[in-house]
Formats: sequence, C-alpha cells, structure tokens
Amino acid sequence: MLPKVYVESSVIGAYFDERDDVISVAQRHWSRVWWDEVREEYDVVVSEAVTDELSHPDFPHSQDTLGLVVDIPRIEVVDEVRDIVKVYVSRSIMLQNPVGDALHLALASYHKCDYLLTWNSKHLANPNKFQRIRIVNTSLGLYVPALVTPNQLIGGSND
Repeated sequence: MLPKVYVESSVIGAYFDERDDVISVAQRHWSRVWWDEVREEYDVVVSEAVTDELSHPDFPHSQDTLGLVVDIPRIEVVDEVRDIVKVYVSRSIMLQNPVGDALHLALASYHKCDYLLTWNSKHLANPNKFQRIRIVNTSLGLYVPALVTPNQLIGGSND
C-alpha cells in the first residue's frame, strides 16, 4: 500500500507560478519535480475544497491547475470534517476560514492521509504549530498527518 498524500492547492498553484522571485522559482521547481517524477510513488488525493479554490476566476492559471488534478481522486468533505474545522478554529489552531487551511488539515486528518503536502509554512507546514496540531488531533482520536513541502518528499516513499 502506497502512502497517501493530500495535495493542497498551494502546491498545484506553484506548479504554474510564473513569478521570478527566488521563493516562487524554488517552489515551482520542487512542485514540478515532485509532481512529475515522484508523485507515482504515492496514493495522491485532493478534495473539492482544492478544486473549488483552483476553479476560482482569480486563481492564476485556473484551467491549467484544474487540468493537473482532473484524474486525481477526491476525498469527501463530510459533516465530521466540518466539526473538526470548528474545533481547530475554537482552539486557535487555525484561522476562521471554512474553506482554508483548517479544512485542508481536517480532511487530511479525517481521511488518514500520511502526508499533507503544502507550501503554506505559516499555517500548515509550520513546526511551531505541529505540536499543537498533534495534541488536538490525538485528543479527538484523529490521525496526525505529516505536514510537509514537496522538496521534503523528493526521496520518495521507498527511501
């Protein structure tokens, strides 16, 4: 069984990002390397929350990003996931944004994803927040996904 990776929209957006600042160039590079060369070593999933974000008219390269995930399986936003989002917000783990970071984390946790792949190092792939996330998820009886960036999974699942 392959490790399951929930890919959040920042990684998909970075794949097509045309900005030329150092951070954007690096994120584009690592997103493409992971997606094109390593992704097949994982059971990759997205959610309706991801496709909704990508389909927003203001999202850069919206159609290209949607095309990238067209064949990727979707995990469901069920009532239990919405309840988890409320707990994250009430315990100040995440900001109050029902379609944002708290939802991505709740989806990855509820659906027992091994990894949540993101470039969001402020709210998700943040070592300072991980301890609090682990405590809350454990108290709720939830799986605790590793919160990682694409370059952290470049070695692949067999390394």
